Amino acid sequence: MSTMSQIPIQYVTTTSFSDQRPGTSGLRKKTQVFMQPHYLENFVQAVFNTIQKDSAHSTRTDLRQETLVVGGDGRYYNREAIQQIIRMAAAHGFKRILVGRGGLLSTPAMSAVIRRQQVLGGLILSASHNPGGPNEDFGIKYNMRNGGPSPERVTEAIYTHSQRLSSYATVDTPDIDLDTLDETVISTILGTTHVCVFDPLADYTAVMQDLFDFDALQSLFRNGFRMLFDAMHGITGPYAQHIFEECLGAPIGTVIRGTPLEDFGGLHPDPNLVHAAELVARLSPDGTERNETVPDFGAACDGDGDRNLILGRQCFVTPGDSLAIIAEHAASCIPGYQAGLAGVARSMPTSTAVDRVAKALQISCYETPTGWKFFGNLMDAGLCTLCGEESFGTGSNHIREKDGLWAVLCWLSILATTGKSVSHIVHEHWQRFGRSYYQRHDFEGLDAAAATAAIAALRDTLPTLVGNSLAGSSICEADDFSYTDPVDGSVSAQQGLRIQLADGSRIVCRLSGTGTGTATLRVYAERYDPQGGNAEPDSMLATLIQDTVRLLELRERCGVERANVVT
Repeated sequence: MSTMSQIPIQYVTTTSFSDQRPGTSGLRKKTQVFMQPHYLENFVQAVFNTIQKDSAHSTRTDLRQETLVVGGDGRYYNREAIQQIIRMAAAHGFKRILVGRGGLLSTPAMSAVIRRQQVLGGLILSASHNPGGPNEDFGIKYNMRNGGPSPERVTEAIYTHSQRLSSYATVDTPDIDLDTLDETVISTILGTTHVCVFDPLADYTAVMQDLFDFDALQSLFRNGFRMLFDAMHGITGPYAQHIFEECLGAPIGTVIRGTPLEDFGGLHPDPNLVHAAELVARLSPDGTERNETVPDFGAACDGDGDRNLILGRQCFVTPGDSLAIIAEHAASCIPGYQAGLAGVARSMPTSTAVDRVAKALQISCYETPTGWKFFGNLMDAGLCTLCGEESFGTGSNHIREKDGLWAVLCWLSILATTGKSVSHIVHEHWQRFGRSYYQRHDFEGLDAAAATAAIAALRDTLPTLVGNSLAGSSICEADDFSYTDPVDGSVSAQQGLRIQLADGSRIVCRLSGTGTGTATLRVYAERYDPQGGNAEPDSMLATLIQDTVRLLELRERCGVERANVVT
């Protein structure tokens, strides 16, 4: 342990930045924006101002009694940002600052640490599945005492404070050694701050051991089960190597691209069929390879570890089906859920597959806006156990973030208990509950003004659409989704345009809330087959997508007719 003699607090003069309103997952911008003088510091100061005084509850937090957790996914500028946050946190008198070794901490692990250590909150440095590098993306968000993302009242307060700043507080100290498990004491007029570099794997692994039967999963691998996990050079590499290869005994090499890199090795660390193409190819050989060389199971996680991709041999599991299948098997296959589920929840654009499982289990199913923070209230109130979003996010009430490795462990538990293949489990599910043919079409890189205008024009015409035909079926409902939180009564309006057809099909259109530059317009298409058919989604959904593109006038307004990414 090293100690620094008492040092003065510095108040640096600054001016506000107008673009610091957090989105659905914190503040995300190009890395060069964050590297501007005062930009990161202004936002961190706004966070500290907000958590010191909760105006909604007329309370004040004494930071000298509190602990802050700091870590990120290892992307470019992660280390520099952490050093500055440490200096600012010391200047605000935090009793302790917990920093993941190497500056690394996955988003799910951040939530686990906050909850297990019972601390005030944490700052996550990540832009999730967005690319990293000096010319790519960076982000920061604050997670609350429950381990979850800040609710809207907090993010709005952060933005309000960011617009009023004239200075921020910091101290002039040497950089902390982020690579050594050690403690450094910084002394100021406010007291002493203990900066503790800790093992970022420990708390998260303990949570997983509480939920899953590691002995049974070890037996699965001892019996020759073959898995391939792609960490995409993101944060989950060390976690996956520790849990799968060291704890569960999977062969060395089960985890590929396991070293976190500042630019993710030039990859786009988004675990979908396009950006995880090598993994998909390994699970879907061209027929010349012997089956014995093909893994039984494949999975991937994104840059910060909260999203997941699930594959079997020649089998892609859609996120909606994955959530539904985990819910179906949770009580019988996963020890942490053997008492049953209190309820389930999904984001509005996510397929309705889990709704049918909830009905069979006689539990509640909640439909929320996109954004994990909306699940937090449900879980804190004991209304929801499992939840998920179509954007490859699945999770449960063990933390307050979506959790990629947790989803992979759920699937391993189902495979170990049933002794069946991924494809067999998926087809049995369709036979029992029917099948939601589902796709998300991402129109990326659109002119933001043009994409916004396309959504606004469709919104204006919604009342006139009922009774018209789309993809050969009559439109029976058309609205802009609004959500009233059943716990606190808060209302979130304009959360996505919904068009429901008489044959059970539906279309959802919304602009992405997590991009940093040009706009991404997303079109979600779903067609339900109660017989659980085995057709190709492309053929089942083609007309629905084509008619929606025409309805949005995307060729005329944005110059595009086909999506960049289809998942």
